[in-house]
Amino acid sequence: MTTPNIADKVVVITGASSGIGESTARLLAGSGAKVVLGARRTDRIDALVRDIAARGGSALGFQADVTKRSEVEALIQGAIHEHGRLDVIVNDAGIMPIAPMAALKVEEWDRMIDVNIRGVLFGVAAVLPIMRKQKQGHIINMSSVGGFKVWAPGGTVYSATKFAVRAITEGLRVEHKADNIRCTIISPGAVATELPERSSEEDTRKNLREFYKIAVPADSVARAIAYAIEQPAEVDVNEIVIRPTKQDF
Repeated sequence: MTTPNIADKVVVITGASSGIGESTARLLAGSGAKVVLGARRTDRIDALVRDIAARGGSALGFQADVTKRSEVEALIQGAIHEHGRLDVIVNDAGIMPIAPMAALKVEEWDRMIDVNIRGVLFGVAAVLPIMRKQKQGHIINMSSVGGFKVWAPGGTVYSATKFAVRAITEGLRVEHKADNIRCTIISPGAVATELPERSSEEDTRKNLREFYKIAVPADSVARAIAYAIEQPAEVDVNEIVIRPTKQDF
């Protein structure tokens, strides 16, 4: 069933091979959007594209590691080549390896900065000239409740990356409101995705598994993203915080 203000929009989604990205792709395609999907795991992207097409939706898939600017550019140009325009980007790709600062997981810190901050910036850099030329567009960036309160011990660097995403998104909104570019920050709490399993310490993974027993399904966040997209062009939903009812922070 198509949804007004979503139907026929061209929507690029990074990190679309699982979790929130996959759920968002399915929901938006089912609402009539033309989704263009990027992720590192091409086998999963290909399977998702086939499934969406089998259900009557429009989907394209590309390999896109968001830490590689050339691959993000290729994803965006693939959308332009196929559809001639770009209406929305959902910068969903992100990682969450949690560990105490004293563990000195410097390589994990670097990876979080590369994916969670640079990946978002590469997405912005790829779409901003197009949206400015079009005089319309919508940039949706994935932050976290950890972008409001430092998740410590364990998530200090992760929170730092998500604070950065909020700053980037708000700065974009202020700088480009005259270009009719809408900017939305989505800040989820515990969501049932692969993120908790990405920590390298087994004790941390055990603690996260226990905490994530309260997690809400990924399609809860997908519906929030769809809500922001479906508003009239003159309405900019700037921030959505969504967490399990039972979550404290």
